[in-house]
Amino acid sequence: MLTFSPRSGLFLGRLDEKRHIDELTGGAVSGRGGALALRGEAGIGKSALLTHAAHTASAFRIIRASGSEFERHLPYSGLHQLCVPLLQHLDALPHRHHDALRAAFGLAEGTPDPFHVGLAALGLLTTAAQERPLLCLIDDAQWLDRASLQAMLFLGRRITTDPIAMLFAARSGDGAEELDELPGLVIRGLNDDDARVLLTRRSPFPLDDQVRDRLIAEAQGSPLALLELPRAGGFAPPDASSVPTRIEHGFRTRLTGLTAEARLLLTVAAADPTGDPDLLWTAARHLGLDLAPSSAEAATTGLVEFGHQIRFCHPLARSAVYRAAPARERRLAHGALAEATDPTGAPDRRAWHRAQASAGPDDDIAAALERCASRARARGGVAAAAAFLERSVALSLDPERRIERTLAAAEAHFDAGTTDVTERLLATLETAALDDHRHARVDLLRGRTAFTRQRDDVGPMLMTRAALRLSALHPQQARDSFLDALEMSLTVGRGGGVIRKVVAAARSAAPASRSPDLLDALIELVTNGYSAAAPLLHRTLHGEHEPLWLRRPALASMIAIELWDPKTHSDIADWLVKDGRASGSPLLLRLGLAQKAIDAVMLGDLGQAIAATAEEAAIADAAGVPPLAHHRLHLAAQRGHREEFRKLAQEAENAPHGAGQVTNLHATTALLNNGLADYPAALAAARRATEHDDVFLTGSALPELVEAAVHCDDRAAATEALTSLTERTEAGGTTAGLGIAAYARGLVTGVEHHFQESIELLSTDRLAPYLGRAHLLYGEWLRRAGRRRDCREHLRIAHELLSGAGSEGFAQRAANELRATGERVRTRSEQPYEKLTMQEVAIARLVASGATSNEVAGQLFISKRTVDAHLRNVFRKLGLTSRRQLKDHPDLLIHDRFT
Repeated sequence: MLTFSPRSGLFLGRLDEKRHIDELTGGAVSGRGGALALRGEAGIGKSALLTHAAHTASAFRIIRASGSEFERHLPYSGLHQLCVPLLQHLDALPHRHHDALRAAFGLAEGTPDPFHVGLAALGLLTTAAQERPLLCLIDDAQWLDRASLQAMLFLGRRITTDPIAMLFAARSGDGAEELDELPGLVIRGLNDDDARVLLTRRSPFPLDDQVRDRLIAEAQGSPLALLELPRAGGFAPPDASSVPTRIEHGFRTRLTGLTAEARLLLTVAAADPTGDPDLLWTAARHLGLDLAPSSAEAATTGLVEFGHQIRFCHPLARSAVYRAAPARERRLAHGALAEATDPTGAPDRRAWHRAQASAGPDDDIAAALERCASRARARGGVAAAAAFLERSVALSLDPERRIERTLAAAEAHFDAGTTDVTERLLATLETAALDDHRHARVDLLRGRTAFTRQRDDVGPMLMTRAALRLSALHPQQARDSFLDALEMSLTVGRGGGVIRKVVAAARSAAPASRSPDLLDALIELVTNGYSAAAPLLHRTLHGEHEPLWLRRPALASMIAIELWDPKTHSDIADWLVKDGRASGSPLLLRLGLAQKAIDAVMLGDLGQAIAATAEEAAIADAAGVPPLAHHRLHLAAQRGHREEFRKLAQEAENAPHGAGQVTNLHATTALLNNGLADYPAALAAARRATEHDDVFLTGSALPELVEAAVHCDDRAAATEALTSLTERTEAGGTTAGLGIAAYARGLVTGVEHHFQESIELLSTDRLAPYLGRAHLLYGEWLRRAGRRRDCREHLRIAHELLSGAGSEGFAQRAANELRATGERVRTRSEQPYEKLTMQEVAIARLVASGATSNEVAGQLFISKRTVDAHLRNVFRKLGLTSRRQLKDHPDLLIHDRFT
């Protein structure tokens, strides 16, 4: 039996749990760091297992943090607890990370970037771990503030090659669902035999067999219940309440017989999440309490320890004391704590206590909470800002201010991802007297919320309604709102004619602009077609004073693709990546990397496409969100990887925004199946992609539709698709578009000149996969025309181009055609990107371009030690021994550096 804890009996049994913890710490000592999340109901023994880990990990330096129910809205408060012992290493961090962490902890002015905060915390931990392995114990993780939880999850996913172990404890079903991303262990109750031994050893009085068996049944294996229920007077009558509730009842019974002063002191202690004795004693003096006898009496309950820090014996004890106090006493406690809290050093905590002390509306406190929200946003605490604003609404007396604060709180909750609260707050405004401008704000917010939840056109139509309301009040804002509705619809791929509905509304109601702009170009496109709209689209895309992608990069990317303009699309992708890095905007950088991956696929640089995809995934992982889907689908389709594509497609459709990618999904499905020569499947997918002729969502599927329809002998469908493709590519006027249309025309007409024209046009561009397909289609046509000798040259070129571009399905088609002519096909050598994982490709290319391990670590949001471990794997797999060899590796040379 373990003896280091007064509750040593909690470790009866627990062999499996201790084995998991020992494996975690043992791996960390050997440089295989990791994280483990312990989940279980309150009182099941999670905290005791953390204590076990601390007492058995003698080789480790131990740092701790604990979530607090009363502090969960203060951004980075939990991370601050964890990092305080390591702040001596702060000056060793890069300046950007150093400054981000100081701003996050309120040590300096500024708005911390969550990614740089995560990297800074990772730098602190890995630096400290060089001296001695590090064990991070995080209790009550369900009450961590959101910013801290995200940062700690970031750490937990990135310490796999460092001597660091992270052990989380959280209540089941009580928030912190993000912890499910980590390896987990469900902590269950003790079996009856162990429960009987624990009860016998720890009961404060002898129990007969019948009472003991009833207590065991009531406790349901909960160690804390086994310790507390006997103190509550034996056992409670059977009821439907949970064990934690009965445990809280047991804690409450300890308050029986206390004087009013002792109970009030306990209430003040329970209302203060900091455990600061100076704050407690100051607040108690404000209430006129006699400290010595009150604290001595309160201590006899065993609920709390009054030492260098105020500690409750269990979080349930704190909540039991707090909930047992009448509302008036809770307000008195918070009021005293507000008076005792430094208004300069902790203005947010003071304002929160003032809010809790208020018995009714108070505009002064509501205004103070608004200021708290502004400070929270500046520190990256969007969830905290939402909480402050929501409370300020409840305290607002002035109707106008209440409406404005409700809108602000709803917007903050939307930004924080708590869209259910956004909808609830907006519902409170249904009977409010709103002017048209506020009605428009409500519609815009409801529209944005609908985009995250629904698979129909509710979101775009709500945003369109908002634009219509604004058309007479704020003309430019109305035009911007129409564009917002279009951009969001296109970004998530809303099809089925939704875009045309938005454009129709804009055409009828959008205020006139001083000179033709993007909205006018889109209206012209939908109304009069590509030939009429192309000049305006080109002019809008490149801009008279600045290019469109500086303001609306997503729309600009889609217009460039729609105009078959790969050069402009490449420029947009380069700018997005560059500006995303410079600004530190993760959203902009992810969009840029996704576009860069698509650009690389079109150019046939699969290594770069994989590297960009890996980096986008790393940033998404750091943010705790799924990676973007379309470029990953496009990459898998171009490579002909059916199973990978199916998995990605299923994930995209099941994701919150997945339904919005259905149209793009059909287009990439057609590309995949054409490459694999499954033409019926390609035709079905291409038909679904083009059935509504949606703007920006149809064009890329038209060449696939032509090719599949010709192979399936559906001449009518092929001819119709060719007509639409020709209109678009001639309006765009680029060699890429004209070249692709030329080989589609050759398929439909069977005229040899069109294939030759396609090859000539595409040879002037860098689009290796499309040039390879032009040679493939020409070679296939020649072979079927009986010109075996002529076809071989084109099929050889196709096989070489498509193999080099990683277009494995199309390359296999070329190989099969060559074999049908009697020619032997040389087996393609394995490419470096096929030997390496996606992350190893990214690291190899970055190092080959001259990046140091520290620079790679910062770019991919991992530790330097992890970079070096991956680099050793790269050397082994490629048969290299040095970075110089990697730099000179012919297949890893960076011709178009995207870093």
